Amino acid sequence: MKKMNIIMKDPLMKMTKNSLLSLPTPSSISFLWNMGFLLGMTLILQIITGLFLSMNYVAETSMAFDSVIHIMRDIDSGWVMKYTHMNGASLFFVLIYVHIARGLYFNSTKNLPTVWLSGILLLLCTMGAAFMGYVLPWGQMSFWGATVITSMITAIPYMGKEITQWLWGNFSVSQPTLNRFLSLHFILPILIAALALIHLILLHESGSSNPTGTPTDMDKMKFSPNFMVKDMTPVILIILAMTLLLSLDPNLLGDVENFNKASISTTPAHIQPEWYFLFAYAILRSIPSKLGGVIAMILSILILTVLSMKPNSLTKKFSPLSKALFWTFTVLFLLLTWIGANPVEPPFVGIGQFLSLCYFFFALLL
Repeated sequence: MKKMNIIMKDPLMKMTKNSLLSLPTPSSISFLWNMGFLLGMTLILQIITGLFLSMNYVAETSMAFDSVIHIMRDIDSGWVMKYTHMNGASLFFVLIYVHIARGLYFNSTKNLPTVWLSGILLLLCTMGAAFMGYVLPWGQMSFWGATVITSMITAIPYMGKEITQWLWGNFSVSQPTLNRFLSLHFILPILIAALALIHLILLHESGSSNPTGTPTDMDKMKFSPNFMVKDMTPVILIILAMTLLLSLDPNLLGDVENFNKASISTTPAHIQPEWYFLFAYAILRSIPSKLGGVIAMILSILILTVLSMKPNSLTKKFSPLSKALFWTFTVLFLLLTWIGANPVEPPFVGIGQFLSLCYFFFALLL
């Protein structure tokens, strides 16, 4: 017992105890407040699986695709690592979007503005890391997706072309680009982990919100053991869901074009990013101007920062109108994702333009 008391007096253990085990938590929070914990677990999973994959990955344009095949076929349990990492990215974005939706629904944008803004920065870094990682297998869709998306930088006036060539390290997506993307794909998760810690510190300064929107100072309890056990329930369910996905159809969320090695002489019929970027891609291609499309795509994320600048209103939390706006915005997000997965042809172009206008209109009303 004396030894345990000495350990608990250690500054690091004391900080861990105060910020996790003994953290005062509103007793009324639901499973929707578990997303942060689940995102942390998924981030750790991605870092571990990515580390093991990097041990056998070869960052060379003529060998990258074959090295991924080698990992899948020849390395013991390599296919598990590869598919876990690939589907773990999709899981990460599912949890992020649910986390953001919960914040919008329960008015966290105005109640916790600094936490919200740090979360948007986290989202941008996560999108960057996911994009870099998608390019690394050097399949057809990876190569042409990188070519199309990075070419959008040329729309920046005066210096767009120079920035694009600097990012490529060449006059097109090639070996230097692959090297840079691999380095950035390693660095960004470290930055994401640091930003997640800052995000958590900012949250603990004010404390978590709750579904009722009422002050929680009079009704709090320690995080451990009750909430810790509660958090483990969705973890078990997600592990079961991931196991089923990996066992039955691990390529369900992938693109068939990525089974082909990247070829500069053959262009896929329909170039598209992963599903979690499709809403932004639909907004990008709905604008005829390249520069306008790039600006609209960036604003589709940054517009969420404006929500934290609006005046706070506790009564809005219980307003049927605000809930109708939220669900309309959610449906628009899903429809844009569907449009992004369709070819750039009528009637999808016209529908995408209409939905893009509605997206920005309802985002400002939230």
